Amino acid sequence: MHSATGGPALRGAAVRLPADKIASLTIALAAAALIALPLASLMRLAVAGDTDLWPHLMAYVLPHAVAQTVLLLAGVAVVAVLAGIAPAFLVASFEFPGRKVLEWLLPLPLAIPTYIAAYVYADILDAAGPVQTALRDVFGFKTGAEYWFPPVRSLGGAALIVGLVVYPYVYLTARALFKTQSASFAEAAQTMGASLWQTFRYVSFPLARPAIVVGLALALLETLNDIGAAEYLGVQTLTLSIFTTWLNRGSLGGAAQIALALLAVVTLLIALERSGRRGQSVEGDVQDGTVTRRLPLGGGAAALAVLVCAVPVAFGFVIPGGYLLREAIRRGLISGIEPSLLTALATTVALAAVATAVVLAVGIAAAIPLRLAPVRTGRPLLAIASMGYAVPGTVLALGLLSPLVSVDEILNALARGLTGVNVGLVLAGSSAALIIAYTARFSSIAIGVVQAGLTQTPREFDESARLEGAGVWPILRQIHLPLLTPALTGAALLVFVDCLKELPMTLLMRPLNVETLATSIYQFATRGSFEDGALAALLIVLAGIPPVILLMRLPDVREKRR
Repeated sequence: MHSATGGPALRGAAVRLPADKIASLTIALAAAALIALPLASLMRLAVAGDTDLWPHLMAYVLPHAVAQTVLLLAGVAVVAVLAGIAPAFLVASFEFPGRKVLEWLLPLPLAIPTYIAAYVYADILDAAGPVQTALRDVFGFKTGAEYWFPPVRSLGGAALIVGLVVYPYVYLTARALFKTQSASFAEAAQTMGASLWQTFRYVSFPLARPAIVVGLALALLETLNDIGAAEYLGVQTLTLSIFTTWLNRGSLGGAAQIALALLAVVTLLIALERSGRRGQSVEGDVQDGTVTRRLPLGGGAAALAVLVCAVPVAFGFVIPGGYLLREAIRRGLISGIEPSLLTALATTVALAAVATAVVLAVGIAAAIPLRLAPVRTGRPLLAIASMGYAVPGTVLALGLLSPLVSVDEILNALARGLTGVNVGLVLAGSSAALIIAYTARFSSIAIGVVQAGLTQTPREFDESARLEGAGVWPILRQIHLPLLTPALTGAALLVFVDCLKELPMTLLMRPLNVETLATSIYQFATRGSFEDGALAALLIVLAGIPPVILLMRLPDVREKRR
């Protein structure tokens, strides 16, 4: 055993520490560069872009796109709040028939990507769809001119459909707060004669408001990342404007200029989310940790509670999922799987698996060394690296293009000097570009999971290991990785499915003639035959269910561990 003042173990640790800190700083810089370089490249493209195009964008594109984006976000916010808060309060505060089942079903719409929901509801609600066809049959209408039906391909339709699949972000955060908020406050209010509505309005809702803000910000960020739903439903958002300006008009500079406007919206949403987190931490101090006791409901109140909880599940998951299953069976897609689908499936799984491994490696390499060898600038760098999920995939893809091409130019210069032959687009023209893009956007998940896990690991473990002469890597291998394995498994599942269903970055950065499940569904939809891609869509939905279940289990697992 070595002394605490002059033992050889501590002297060895002191010698190693500067090198450890240098390694920590280098890794943190590399992780931050995954986001900082694309954003810097984006700004350079915007400044150096076509100056003649900017007046056109300002006059004809940006005002309409900004208005459409803001209105879409407002509509999605209303739907997400209405569909998320009431069920969260009911399942957390009351006991009624079917509560346990509904509590687990309510988050399942997260397994439905926004673009798939848009394709499904456009088919169901269009003039030739089953709903309007049934209306004409029942009431004897001959043409669409004889009756009015709300257009699904509209701003309102997009807000409703997207809101129905992103509301679980609000539901999950609100449910967690309603479930664990101080029971004594609610009981005190009811003792003083407050009704259930008054208790909710003046006690439960104010306490849960910060969590609701966080969930709402996540839902709106997911809305901003969407391309497929907006394009299919005819909503010209900023994200879609970047896509069309880049590909249809061939203007990288113009697309970058629109992307800066989109980043301003993202910045506001991040500020909203951070504000909610600050409020949550403050209000958490007054909670007594008692799980709110659920009150029994019966009769009409119980039936109303079931209805309120069942409607979002039905429209957000059951109808889209059932429609995909029906079309896959009706068209014989399950019994006769096309070779192209198998190829797209294999490509998707391979890309997602490689990207998941890289993302986990980045998360571990970025977060753990800074715990073992902290440096002052480490946390700000990790904060930058964790911004990826907030940046829409279209913006990241646009910003990554120039850095990847620059690396390819360097590689070609080296190859010419050594062999006299160009090697071509090694990164920008291959699947490596997609892996880098996925890593840049989803590393924040792994970094956040590792950081959260490290906060639950006492620092005494590190100090004891150092006293025994262990360096950074033995501590990482023998202490932190085993303790973080369950959380890392969950993160891997989330990242894998996010990569599986990612559409904007995959559309923009995939190599030629390479199709994934998401892009093959997009191709079917653009040709007006989305039903033929129902099996591919169903595969994505089925793959998304396990991570959603995991999200539901995490709070309960943490509570049991406490």
